[in-house]
Amino acid sequence: MPNNNSLYPTSGRAWLTVFILLLCYILSFIDRQILNLLVEPIRRDLAISDTQMSLLMGLSFAIFYVICGIPMGRIADNKSRKGLIGAGVFVWSLMTAACGLANQYWHFVIFRIGVGAGEAALSPAAYSLLADSFPPEKRATAISVYSMGIYLGAGIAFLLGGIVVTFASNQGDMILPILGTVRPWQMIFLIIGGAGIAFCFVLFALKEPVRKGIGAGISVPIKDVGAYLLSIRKTVICHNVGFAFLSFASYGASAWIPTFFIRNHGLTAGEVGIYYGTIVAVAGSLGIVFGGRLADYWSRKGHKDANMRVGLLAAILTLPCNVVFLLGDLNMVWALMIFNVFTIAMPFGVAPAAIQEVMPNAMRGQASAIYLFVVTLIGLGIGPTAVALVTDYVFGDDMAIRYSLFIVASVATSAAIVLLWMGLKPYRESRLTLEQWGARQPAESS
Repeated sequence: MPNNNSLYPTSGRAWLTVFILLLCYILSFIDRQILNLLVEPIRRDLAISDTQMSLLMGLSFAIFYVICGIPMGRIADNKSRKGLIGAGVFVWSLMTAACGLANQYWHFVIFRIGVGAGEAALSPAAYSLLADSFPPEKRATAISVYSMGIYLGAGIAFLLGGIVVTFASNQGDMILPILGTVRPWQMIFLIIGGAGIAFCFVLFALKEPVRKGIGAGISVPIKDVGAYLLSIRKTVICHNVGFAFLSFASYGASAWIPTFFIRNHGLTAGEVGIYYGTIVAVAGSLGIVFGGRLADYWSRKGHKDANMRVGLLAAILTLPCNVVFLLGDLNMVWALMIFNVFTIAMPFGVAPAAIQEVMPNAMRGQASAIYLFVVTLIGLGIGPTAVALVTDYVFGDDMAIRYSLFIVASVATSAAIVLLWMGLKPYRESRLTLEQWGARQPAESS
């Protein structure tokens, strides 16, 4: 097969793909994050503790997200990525709507598991599509724009939740045909789930780009994927776990920041949703795109570890920002929170982009799924619960949430700095390993 680098889609087609996938990611993060603003009404109606609530936020979602992620990654490497994404959007939206029908804790847990299983289909396929839509020198920016969905979705979730909570406080429960009495927080899930199901029709506009790069067009046995990952294990461990600790700090904090403002600064849920939601959407989106642009700039300057460097820089800048949870002046808190959200957002586009640069095409989806496995299990699965456990069992005081946030975020960020720094050299070596692997393959697979 001739060199297929000339077969990248047109710029317009490539960016249309980014835009559609960005909308998917926004939907997925609205579904994930809306819980964070609805802690108090859900706790009240289901009669649960902070720790039980944290399991709904993180672990119940994360377990099946990570279990389903690796087989989804293998499907993305060998089958229709567009079809996989469509099926995932439908399943997670259906399960989100079902959360609006939950009236017992275990119902909610089951439906959150379903949301996680559906969302596992998106990112491995999306990263693979984007890697085949953009040349390497533009890839980090493209994946970072897609990854803006993390912060746009979370921001919209807070904004939407804040507006609805404020409105619902004046309206009370609603009576719907067939469903009967529906509480305001349940209505939010029904609306978001219905919007996601309707969005499935937009996915017909996606097109599959030609698979390209080293290892394109071949099917690699799963044992060979494992062997390749073992050959670059230092990179895999430092990259995956290093970024996972940043995710731990990010998810652990963002899950409880609305509650922090409500408990420690006396704000209403509506106020938090509007103010914090705006910061997350704007500062987070700017931070993640800045990280991608910086990585592409360093890459053009010849740095083979540009994506890892951005992650390390972000961790170093974020560490002192954790003091925001200890400040008493609300104006200072808002000001520092803007910078904190910007810096913690920087690495979440370059982290998946880094994987595409060290893996053969036929292994990208699976390697991305393993990355998502580690990041989601450590970050989303444990992060929110870690904060809740410190609050409930170390301090035993709901008002101590500010100290729990500071401790958990600082420890996790410090661990990320160490691991990402240790991973710089192995990552550069893994770029050479990929070239050597490609040279050993038959000519038609290159």
